[in-house]
Order: sequence, then C-alpha cells, then structure tokens
Amino acid sequence: MGKTLYLECYSGISGDMTVGALLDLGADPEILKEQLRSLTVEGFDVQISRVKKSGLDACDFRVILDKEHENHDHDNGYLYGHDDMQIHTHEHGEHIHSHEEHEHVHGTHEHSHEGHTHDHGHEGHEHHHTHEHRGLPEILDIIWHSGITEHAKKIAVDIFEVLAEAEAKAHGTTLEEVHFHEVGAVDSIVDIVAAAVCLDNLDVTEVIVPELYEGRGTIRCQHGVIPVPVPAVLNIAQQHGLTLHITETEAELVTPTGAAIVAAVRTSDHLPGKYKIRRIGMGAGKRDYGRTSILRGMLIEPESEEADYIYKLETNLDDCTPEALGHVMERLFKAGARDVHYIPVFMKKNRPAYQMNVICSEEDVPKMEEIIFHETTTIGIRRVKMERTVMQREICTVRTSLGEAKVKVCRLEGYVRVYPEYESVTAICREKGLSYQEVWSRVRHEAEDEVLS
Repeated sequence: MGKTLYLECYSGISGDMTVGALLDLGADPEILKEQLRSLTVEGFDVQISRVKKSGLDACDFRVILDKEHENHDHDNGYLYGHDDMQIHTHEHGEHIHSHEEHEHVHGTHEHSHEGHTHDHGHEGHEHHHTHEHRGLPEILDIIWHSGITEHAKKIAVDIFEVLAEAEAKAHGTTLEEVHFHEVGAVDSIVDIVAAAVCLDNLDVTEVIVPELYEGRGTIRCQHGVIPVPVPAVLNIAQQHGLTLHITETEAELVTPTGAAIVAAVRTSDHLPGKYKIRRIGMGAGKRDYGRTSILRGMLIEPESEEADYIYKLETNLDDCTPEALGHVMERLFKAGARDVHYIPVFMKKNRPAYQMNVICSEEDVPKMEEIIFHETTTIGIRRVKMERTVMQREICTVRTSLGEAKVKVCRLEGYVRVYPEYESVTAICREKGLSYQEVWSRVRHEAEDEVLS
C-alpha cells in the first residue's frame, strides 16, 4: 500500500517548499537529480542543502539558473516595491526589504539575490534576460520525452494542466492558445517535475491538505500590479475546491505552482480521527513575512477505529401491497443497501402498516431515497446518522470436503467468527443433494480450522 502525506500549509506553499519537504521526508536526492538531468531543458542546476528557519532545521531545494535564464525581475523590491519599497507585515510590524528570493505568478521562479545590490526605480526599469515563452503542448512534450517514471510524468502533467487551465481563465484564452513565460521558464518546469518525482519516489498515494494560508495586498507581475491572492491561485481554488485561509500578512504566501500541486494531488481535505506520524519533513521557503517560512509535511498512518457511521432511512407505509414491498427490497439491495427490513406497526385510525428501515452508507443515501420515493407510496423519509461498532470483516474462499465455499470472517481483539455465505451453501446443497443445515455446519467447522490454523 502507498503512503499518506499530510501537508500543513500555515506559511503557504510553493514549488520549492514542496520539493524541500518531500526530500526531508526521505525522497532520494540522487534519483531526483538523475531524473531531472533527463529533461530536455538547459540553463539550470539544483542545490539541496540544510538551512535554519526561526531556529528550525529545514531542507532547502534551490534551482540555480545561468545568466541567460535568470529573471532579476522576480525579487521582492520589484514585486512589492510599488508603494514605498518595503513590505509591511501587520502581524509583527516588521519591514522586510528587497534582497530576498521570490517565486511568482503563473509558475515558480526563485532566484537568489543575497549578496547583490539592486536599485529598482521602477519607472523605466528594463530587464535584459531571456524569457522562455512556452505553451502547454511544448511543456507536456518535454515531460513525456523525459526519463522520469511514467507515474511521475502523470503527476507532472496533471499539475501543469491545472496551472494552464487557471492561467487560460485569467487571461481569457484557451488551453491551446495560452502562452506565458513564467510557466514555460526553466525553474518552473524543474520545480513541478521535481515535486512529481519525489511524490513517486516516496510512493505517496493519498495526500491530505485541509487549507492553504494565504496573504493579502498587491504584487507586481509582468502585466502590472495585481491583488493577492493572484488570479491564478483564485481560479485554482475555485475550480478544485481548495480552502483559502486569508491572513493579515501583506505578501503572496501561496504561489500558483503551490496551489496547482495541491489541486492535482490532493485526495482529501480531512485528517483521520486517529493517526500515527511516521516521519516529518520541512521544506524551506526563500522569504519570511513575519512567519516562519516552512512547509511541514508528515507521512502518517491512519488508525482504524472500531466505531464508524452509517445512515438509517425509515418510512411508514399503510397502502403498499406485499408485492410492491418485496420488489422495492430487491431494488434497494441491488443498489447497495446494507440491510432492508420491515416492522409491523399500527398507524393512525388503527391501520395496520409496515415501517421500512434501510441501512446504507452516506454516499448511497440519495440513491436509496430515490428508489423508495419511486417504488412506494410514501411522501416522506426520516434520515438518521448513526454511530456503530463493528467487527473487522472480510470474505474469504476456503477449501472444504464439499468443495470451495465463501465464508465471512469476523475479528475483534483476537476473537474470530466464521459464517458461511448463503449463496455458497445453497450451491453445494444443490450439487451434493444435502440439507442446508448439514452443509452450513460442515463448511463452518472446516473453515474455522483453516482460518485459525
């Protein structure tokens, strides 16, 4: 079985933070580097190191670009300096200046500006660096012709398709026509493919992300100054049902790449009631906005609980024929009802009637109610959510002296019960010419010996 990943996004999420957390959780860095080298793109290298964030040890994944591909317009002075060249963090009252790193709009772009001096007077500001303009088909072609695993390819393609849909909607164009330099940039491709490779390497099959913490305010992109959350993030959240928790931090905490990764791989937004933490990993962000810039990931193991929930549907019927009641019972069982039974009752005016009770799972409630309304004379159904305690059950096929038979094996704290399945017993009865009680008793006895041995 695959692993379950829980992503705790209290400081937002970005491409590099995701890869860092996955590497810290045990993804093989050498396999990652080897598979990234198979990409038919040039101008990048990757660096994996350990850094401190508010005194906490975290893994830092960094895409290093050559001068031809570097985009110096993705520093904080450019992105947030359209008011007073400072970023105001209302939670802490700190002023964070423009020599940090940033990952931004339509994809992931992280570039180191430590040790450099920038004088951005944004009027007349020019950039003389190469911008890769790629559409979705070109990007998908790069992925499909790479040497990464087939599963990792599928994950990366899903992420890029989510991102492209959001950008197409934001710019009022189609998937075939949308071209944008950010998603086509080398570091964006590397971040997304790296996340896919790490998820595949860890054998993650379930991903739980309850909510994404996001900032507020405005940010500068190639099209001008736009609000935070940026349009691509909002589109992804809307289209894929992501929950955004807006904070007072005036900065972009959730990048489009981060949102797209969550939308593409998330399988649930609810943690199990009980679980054990098997491993913890922290991926470092490249900037701090008054909160520790880390993405914490946990590999968890949900614990099975004895109690679960089931729904009971009931209705009173005083004008249905026995034939109709038999027919609706058959339909309900065929549609997945766990149980259907009738209880004799007396209704108003002392009318003899039946109370129908249907036991089913929550997802089957609409289907069951539709059948009841369609097949009976009722005009109302009572619905109750019930907690239950059940033994662990499984259907097994066992070999007996009468032939193969299916039995239900029930376990609870070391106690085991074996029940022959009705269809198997009757089939043997017809074949051997034996009574039901004789077959049932022999199959149960021999099955218990086999199961308990």
